[in-house]
Amino acid sequence: MKSLSFRFIDLFAGLGGFHLALGRMGGTCVFAAEWKQHLRDLYLVNHGLYPVGDITEVDPAQVPEHDVLTAGFPCQPFSKAGEQLGFECTKQGDLFFNVEAILRAKRPRYFILENVPNLLKHDEGRTWTKIQARLGATGLGYHIDAARFSPHNFDIPQIRERVYIVGSTEPLTGFKWPVATNGETSVSSVLEDNPKDAKGLAPHALECIEVWAAFMKACPASVVLPSYPLWSMEWGATYPYEYETPFSRRVFRGVDGLKGFKGSHGTKLGYLRNLDARWHALPSHARTEELRFPKWKIDFIRQNRGFYDANRSWIDPWMPRILKFPSSLQKLEWNIQGGKQDIWDYVLQFRASGLRVKRRTTAPSLIAMTETQVPIIAWEKRYMTPRECARLQSMEGLKQLPSRPTQAFQALGNAVNTQVVERVARALLSAGGADSAAPSVQPRAAAHSSCLAVA
Repeated sequence: MKSLSFRFIDLFAGLGGFHLALGRMGGTCVFAAEWKQHLRDLYLVNHGLYPVGDITEVDPAQVPEHDVLTAGFPCQPFSKAGEQLGFECTKQGDLFFNVEAILRAKRPRYFILENVPNLLKHDEGRTWTKIQARLGATGLGYHIDAARFSPHNFDIPQIRERVYIVGSTEPLTGFKWPVATNGETSVSSVLEDNPKDAKGLAPHALECIEVWAAFMKACPASVVLPSYPLWSMEWGATYPYEYETPFSRRVFRGVDGLKGFKGSHGTKLGYLRNLDARWHALPSHARTEELRFPKWKIDFIRQNRGFYDANRSWIDPWMPRILKFPSSLQKLEWNIQGGKQDIWDYVLQFRASGLRVKRRTTAPSLIAMTETQVPIIAWEKRYMTPRECARLQSMEGLKQLPSRPTQAFQALGNAVNTQVVERVARALLSAGGADSAAPSVQPRAAAHSSCLAVA
């Protein structure tokens, strides 16, 4: 692979995914910014450069001259999983404008930005329109384009779609996004054989999985488990949801508004003494203060109640076992349509949306997660290790990871995938004439003898 020679900066640097990717291409990082102290210290160990801290305190004029600006600016304000406050998020949403300020002051030839795909649809598309206006022809004058990629598109066993935004001071007439290979993948390619430092499942997590495994065993072979999330709290519920909600009945009918209905798992609401008790006997997703539920919620409730009505003969004997768990563990996402109904044969993940079950072909999307949300290798009854998760982000080239597993998993969940970034960066710089002879980047096999170490 032909090496280039260019200078770049790494904003919101984290573990330095952009640094690894562009460094492999021959680029030299001349400036980095990262607000977390422990990640700045680790960045020095891994990359030989100490980042500045809070980007809001950086004078754009003092940033060194560079050819490429890279930034995975905070995604939480634009993510479907958050409050979606966007630029109005006072904590993180306006950090994009610090990127814009550096672009205005230094005018690098290129930029590469990364964020969640919902950025393009956030606020009914107005956020993306604003970004285009500020960076594009009516603003800073960059020629910009955007595309969505996931590591699995390039034979890396993780489904984690992100939007990549590229900009150039010259027209992007010769630029072509990298072509997805979409080859076969297996999560086993990043795993170690029963690593000694792997964290085992906590008793409550193990018990929850065992209860859902019993659900699978009870399910007749003739029943095809659905692709929509299974919400066990809807099995036996009768509260109104299509044209009114529990909240609307509470507002307009008071204490007796829910009398005669059933809540979570068939709890008779009228037998409870007061309004608060009845309210909290409803599923958490039904306690929202809205007069009408959105269509997606209505559909999920209808589908779950229909599934229960068709299968209650074998669900009812099982259902008492799930009652002891919190709401998030009473839900199941079965992404194995047509597969063997043995939960211990797959990759699992505990999410707020339920216990997610995926085939061994890919790992669930890494998020800025707590240790309880780390992907689970069910057939070994353990969580993935930080080293294995680093391979999912193509970051096996790091010398060290954060010493505390929680910090390591959070940093990896916020990181960019270095192989995807390298493909995008090479396509962009090649289009500009910097490396017209460069071949496409080939995916690398997971290096189990990786130099990764825990600091």
